[in-house]
Amino acid sequence: MAKNRKINVQGVDIILYKTDNSDYISLTDMTKAFREGSSLIGKWITNKNTLEYIGIWEKINNPDFNYPEFGVIEREAGSNRFIMSVGQWIERTKAIGLEVKTGRYGGTFAYKDIAFHFAMWLSPEFQIYLVNEFQRLKEEENNRLKLEWNLQRTLAKINYHIHTDVIKETLIPKEVSKRQAALIYADEADLLNTALFGLTAKEWRERNPALNGNIRDYAELEQLVVLSNLESINALLIKQGLSQSERLIQLNRVAISQMRSLVENRAIKRL
Repeated sequence: MAKNRKINVQGVDIILYKTDNSDYISLTDMTKAFREGSSLIGKWITNKNTLEYIGIWEKINNPDFNYPEFGVIEREAGSNRFIMSVGQWIERTKAIGLEVKTGRYGGTFAYKDIAFHFAMWLSPEFQIYLVNEFQRLKEEENNRLKLEWNLQRTLAKINYHIHTDVIKETLIPKEVSKRQAALIYADEADLLNTALFGLTAKEWRERNPALNGNIRDYAELEQLVVLSNLESINALLIKQGLSQSERLIQLNRVAISQMRSLVENRAIKRL
């Protein structure tokens, strides 16, 4: 199941859904702004110029596109008896740029590039408003993602300070040098890196010499959430007096369990 969103274009609510990081827009909803309604979709896809455009799009983006069958359709297009429907197009060519969905939020949907082409065919003015609203929606989603990312980074940093305070209280002996203290911090950080990422910071840098920053800068949101949890859990384990090897085993089990849960939850939300 894909996640549905809506945009409003010239007073008409238009459903969008996202699947496999691709945005599809309801052509059926778009036609509600015009007197002829959904019958316009059939006229549009029967048009020879339309077929040429969506055929080229499929050729570029769809490795399973039935190009020989598309050639047959191209030869048929333009004749007085030629009729094409979205369902026929998908069935004959194995197209992926158009979809027909049933149910409450059903209708004909198109990948954004093709949807914009359809909107231009309907009305250049309508197409401009549609593109503007779509871009506004994407900007909102990107800003929300940045906010979530920054929040998780902040949580990770806050937990790190809590974590290092516990180390100072329980692991660092009196009158150690700053260099020795730094080594203890680095060991604990690498303990968490190993539990979550499977390698230390040094090992990550050696494997990724072209990348700037550190392993945590390239972490997924889910990994940052788990990292925050691991830091808190490790602080408790330190207070309990567990050795590094014992803590590593426990933290790794927690990381596996929590990452599995978060990844599965993300997959469910994408359905």
